[in-house]
Amino acid sequence: MDSKADEFYRKLPKVELHAHLNGSVSVETIEKLINRKPHLNIEHCMTAIRNGQQRTLDECFQVFKVIHQLVDTEEDILMVANDVIREFAADGVKYLELRSTPREEKKSGLTKRRYVETVLEAIRQCKDEGVDIDVRFLVAVDRRNGIEVAMETVKLAEEFMLSSDGVVVGLDLSGDPRVGHGKDLLPALQLAKNSGLKLALHLSEVPTQLEESELLLNLPPDRIGHGTFLHPEVGGSQNLVEKVVQNKIPLELCLTSNVKGQTVPSYSKHHFQYWYQLGHPCVICTDDKGVFSTELSQEYQLAATTFGLSQEAMWNHSLQAIDCTFASLPLKQQLKQAWKKLHLEGFQ
Repeated sequence: MDSKADEFYRKLPKVELHAHLNGSVSVETIEKLINRKPHLNIEHCMTAIRNGQQRTLDECFQVFKVIHQLVDTEEDILMVANDVIREFAADGVKYLELRSTPREEKKSGLTKRRYVETVLEAIRQCKDEGVDIDVRFLVAVDRRNGIEVAMETVKLAEEFMLSSDGVVVGLDLSGDPRVGHGKDLLPALQLAKNSGLKLALHLSEVPTQLEESELLLNLPPDRIGHGTFLHPEVGGSQNLVEKVVQNKIPLELCLTSNVKGQTVPSYSKHHFQYWYQLGHPCVICTDDKGVFSTELSQEYQLAATTFGLSQEAMWNHSLQAIDCTFASLPLKQQLKQAWKKLHLEGFQ
């Protein structure tokens, strides 16, 4: 890619709203983890999908299983979260919403509560050390684990929302989209919404989720992850599109993730174009920058070159993304001021 454009997109202040912690682990951090656990016999090719490669959804979820084997202690989580936050900051990301499912590991004594506390500790450390990025956290519900675990996770998220000084802001619904049905999780999602947690729901990731998408859009969520098969041109419906548009629900769109995971056939066929042309709020995101071997600056540049968008259009896209965050109103205003200042300085 053009090195001048490369520099522009790296320096461009950006907002990242769809980043799974364990999927965002870089090659460098994986190397450190592998060195800590040589007995696992894990190789780099098992933890990332390189450029030019594609994987089925099943294979993508297998990659996460391998990473979870490497990240199973408080020390691992602290290092991983610290590294991920610093890497996003180095890529020009000024505001980041990380998401992760609290896990317990009996071997290491890790509990779900300590999992969240350790991520929050990493966020605090980065802030105390002056890393130039504001970070918030979404507690994730894995749809594969059923309603009982979902209810427990929502209660944990609510507790941290009240005790984390504004760092825990919402709930993510993710996991293998082909497992379970959203209707079974509605009570947990409704509880989260009622408690004041923002909802970012993976929606319409696969073409068989029409009925589920309809149900979940009735909540409605505060943001949609992927939304790949919502619109009628790809098997969705006008009714679904109208619900999204009427409720002004922003979409988190992850180009490389969808191409490498084979839910869209190519960059040029990505649904970013559909929503962007509608003038609907959507935000370019990475999803899993480590697994998919990408960065947010690269995703911005890919969108610009694929869809013929100017640097000014990409600047506006980045600025408008602030309104899609779960940040407080004062922080949103602060970010807009920072963008304005950077624009005047030419991002120097």
